[in-house]
Amino acid sequence: MLALLLQAAPAAPVADPCPNPDALPARAAAKRCEGMALASGAHWRDAATAFEAAAALTDPAQAAALWTQAGNAWLAAGDPARAGTALDTALVRSDGRPGFDRGELLLDRARVAVAGGDLDGARRVMNQALTAVPTDPLAWLLSATLARRMGQPPRAATDIAEALRLAPDDAAVQLEAGNIAALAGDEPRARERWGEAARLQPAGPSGRAAAQALTQFGPAPSAPIPATAAASAPAPATGAGTPRR
Repeated sequence: MLALLLQAAPAAPVADPCPNPDALPARAAAKRCEGMALASGAHWRDAATAFEAAAALTDPAQAAALWTQAGNAWLAAGDPARAGTALDTALVRSDGRPGFDRGELLLDRARVAVAGGDLDGARRVMNQALTAVPTDPLAWLLSATLARRMGQPPRAATDIAEALRLAPDDAAVQLEAGNIAALAGDEPRARERWGEAARLQPAGPSGRAAAQALTQFGPAPSAPIPATAAASAPAPATGAGTPRR
């Protein structure tokens, strides 16, 4: 009976190693799979080339995501110029496309501009991203970091405050808040934010960076004794401790 049941049981479906959720044409899907495999092995330049080839084999609406993948692969390969070209193409292809995460794409483009040393260009794109995704704490974090790098303390403080409001439990946000406070000379606030980052992510990169940053200050100052407490302490009795003759 067991043998008959085993024979009758349907075979388990084999998972597709490279799914095609966007229903790309076969040749484009194959090139995309090639790019994914190359990226998983950190062969970024070859991966970017494969993604671009896949984008050329499909219609513009579907190509936007592939150009985005190509841009991020070029950035990982250390080529911000080609990354910028790919992401600019993705922005053109995605214009007006419903459901496409244009805000995320704008954040990627701003990161590429920073990598290429174009901070003013990064700010222009970042402002567009903030309009597209105003509730994304990562957008506000990146904007605050950019403002700090551009020497704009008021903008940095405003943007990191919004990131903290949206994601107070994010160690990276707390770390950057400490960086901005330290730049402003606010040691107590820098201590507080770095300490929180270290608490939230003691073994992670943000937590470790915060713990290292805290060492520049030395031990935390002890809290002063309140004046009311000092005044209420009993005075020693006159002659206390004087040996009797």
